[in-house]
Amino acid sequence: MTRSAPPCPLCLASEAKASTHAHGRDYFLCAACDLAFMDPDQRPDRAAERARYDTHRNEIADPGYCAFLRRLLDPLLERLTPGAEGLDYGSGPGPALAAMLREEGFPTAVYDPFYAPDARALERTYDFITCTETAEHFFAPAAEFERLDALLRGGGWLGVMTTLRTPERPFEDWWYVRDYTHVCFYSARTMEWIAERYGWALERPHPNVALFGKADS
Repeated sequence: MTRSAPPCPLCLASEAKASTHAHGRDYFLCAACDLAFMDPDQRPDRAAERARYDTHRNEIADPGYCAFLRRLLDPLLERLTPGAEGLDYGSGPGPALAAMLREEGFPTAVYDPFYAPDARALERTYDFITCTETAEHFFAPAAEFERLDALLRGGGWLGVMTTLRTPERPFEDWWYVRDYTHVCFYSARTMEWIAERYGWALERPHPNVALFGKADS
């Protein structure tokens, strides 16, 4: 890797440095927020991205997938008040989590740039937002988290589920890196940076789940 590092897409700092080469792609690591990210010039185009997502089979009829979602759902439910309204952001081709939340009595809208691109869902605010296996796909995480902050009401919760980088796992051998649509990789320190940036309280009920609480406005 010989090119100079681009700015970090999360904190926008110029403190990223060349990190590693894996699966034919180059990755950088930000010293400021600890985000690892794919070389922007090597990100998939929209057609390749969609083709990969079309292979996902994440259905509410799949007990294993529902159990996976419960890592975020159960601790989130403990924090919601009756009548809370939510948004599943990046719901994918099978919005199982939104359906599970509705079954629990919480109206939940969906938004996905490929499968549910109705901009009206982004024209209001919510008591909670879920973002499961989505943040790793953000090309511009700074803009995405700004949007999520604007969509979240005071006193609300943002639940993010993504597999985090850990020091003991070699990055180039990590299965999460093999997926060419995964372009951002967060660590525990990255989640702490996000919480501090937006003034959110951070809770970690599972190693790969971050619950961000927004203060009452």
